[in-house]
Amino acid sequence: MADAISSLLRRIILESPPGEWAMKQLRELLVGALKQGPVPQHVAFEMDGNRRYARSHRMETIEGHHHGFEALARIMEVCYKCGVKVVTVYAFSIENFNRPKYEVEGLMQLAKVKLEQLTNYGHILDRYGARVRVLGQRELIRADVLAEVDRAVARTKHNNKAVLNICFPYTSRAEMTTAVKSTVQEFLAPTPPKTTPFSPSRIRQKILSRQLDGREGLPTIPDVPPEDSVSLDEDGKDDGDGNSSSPTLHPDSPSPRLRARNSSSNLFGLPNPESITVETLDKHMYTSNDPPLDMFVRTSGVERLSDFMLWQCHQNTQIFFIDTLWPDFDLKDFIWILLEWQWRQKRRELDEAPAGRNLKARSVVE
Repeated sequence: MADAISSLLRRIILESPPGEWAMKQLRELLVGALKQGPVPQHVAFEMDGNRRYARSHRMETIEGHHHGFEALARIMEVCYKCGVKVVTVYAFSIENFNRPKYEVEGLMQLAKVKLEQLTNYGHILDRYGARVRVLGQRELIRADVLAEVDRAVARTKHNNKAVLNICFPYTSRAEMTTAVKSTVQEFLAPTPPKTTPFSPSRIRQKILSRQLDGREGLPTIPDVPPEDSVSLDEDGKDDGDGNSSSPTLHPDSPSPRLRARNSSSNLFGLPNPESITVETLDKHMYTSNDPPLDMFVRTSGVERLSDFMLWQCHQNTQIFFIDTLWPDFDLKDFIWILLEWQWRQKRRELDEAPAGRNLKARSVVE
């Protein structure tokens, strides 16, 4: 009974106009304090716990997802106020298509409704200059939902101060597979040949002809590379009985045939596969234009990445697993995460600082 009375009083105080004003001022004060320290530029949220929230509150599963979207709106505004440039959220996994059909249809309908709200009432996005990007397998999205996706993207395409990445439907394995496919397609596309009005041999012949100036004309210089002008038998020896006109090679040098095979990619205008690096694949990822991932947050107490942002997580990404269910996630939870991230950043800067400066800084901190 006492708990019910205290809960009622708390709701009356917090939901009254003076209570709401006081809470708003407190939030602004806390956000202003957080901005004084380093702020992550790219934050990813794995929004987990909507179904457990619905079960614990004895409501329909889809209603739990509605509360989850409201939590996203709250935390998105907190992030942009703090100075975060990119917010990436895991809205729908490709694996979710394995859930019951009614739940999949409900999630698709929820996505459609919320995208409509973003399009028609996107004041938060416009206020902070955030544009919407939907990352994932577009071919798996229902046609009517895809139309709303395109509307939301077009509605915010002129915003250039921040980004909201909505991963829908998405898995990291699908993203990396797409990146590999596009890299291979790029490498298989031959580069256009470099054409010149005259070949180097013709230009060289013309210059020599002018220098001789009236003497007997020079023989035509063939447009054939030196190694191609020598006919080789199966053992790699000259067919003729005379001396070869090709320059003498080092004993360890590869045969002309082997060199031709190794340079076949250049002959056909294809890049060398050895030139494929981490940066090459990174340019084909969905988040190629975004800053590196600084912070990864998963709610509901589950401690795994679940095929989300596997490529983007690097050695300096700070990962946080918290017990709070996503619909309950708010500034009261995020403030402690951000404070710990700032503390870790300070420690890393101290560890990477020069020795003398490091000792001085540590003494000041201690």
